[in-house]
Amino acid sequence: MILITGGRGAIATELLALLHADGLRLRVGSARPADLSPPPGVETVALDLTDPTTFPAALAGVTSVFLYASAERVTEFAEHAHRAGVAHVVVLSSSGVLGMLGPEPKDDALAASHLAVERALLDSPIETTLLRPGSFASNASAWAWPVRAGRPVSLPFPGAHTDPVHERDVAEAAHAVLTDPRHRGGRFTLTGPESLTFAEQIDRLAAVTGLAVVHEHVTPEQWKKETAGHIPDAYADALLAWWRSTDGRPVALTGTVEELTGHPARSFTAWAADHIADFTGS
Repeated sequence: MILITGGRGAIATELLALLHADGLRLRVGSARPADLSPPPGVETVALDLTDPTTFPAALAGVTSVFLYASAERVTEFAEHAHRAGVAHVVVLSSSGVLGMLGPEPKDDALAASHLAVERALLDSPIETTLLRPGSFASNASAWAWPVRAGRPVSLPFPGAHTDPVHERDVAEAAHAVLTDPRHRGGRFTLTGPESLTFAEQIDRLAAVTGLAVVHEHVTPEQWKKETAGHIPDAYADALLAWWRSTDGRPVALTGTVEELTGHPARSFTAWAADHIADFTGS
């Protein structure tokens, strides 16, 4: 049986559909299982990855796990998983950890959390596969409200580059490493097909939606104030530091999505078209 954690997330939802189509035994975990709507025959379970009392029931009979975890109780999760007989865990991490593994480690709270999760699983007896996506294309969903309201999108670094990767490509990569033994134990960095600035992504959104999507160049301090209710201060600082480091500098791309899935990574334009209703309200 395969346990999918974070069951309400976009990647978990896409992955569930792919694995269900294979006819595999599946269980989906969420802190709010009543909110899940899985296909017929798929088990749901209460799983709060910050509450070890939920681990035993979620892991009973499980052999593989798709894990998107915070660092808070991940060591206990790995211990429970090993005792339950889990043989393989696929960790949804972040390419941000690569900056912390280099000769000059960056001070990055987001990457540090992902790296702690990686290390907890790698230190366990369980075979561990690491998926390290770059910037999710879905981060642009944060712009949906101002776009629908006809307001400019606030950008502290309009010229900062990212490598937006479609959540469907990440899910298909996860499907590949969960179902093909050749990929087990690998470390895979996933990117989209292009290095795009935020301003270029805004232009793509305008082209896809037909709306006059514009951006306003704000200071980092103004942006932090706008997002204070949604992004913790340490994470906001980490994001700003990352964007500052890629301002005017294209980021490195990989062909890993194609290597794992057999098709090129989907473009940001394709992502925008798939999510057009989020920006137009129709």
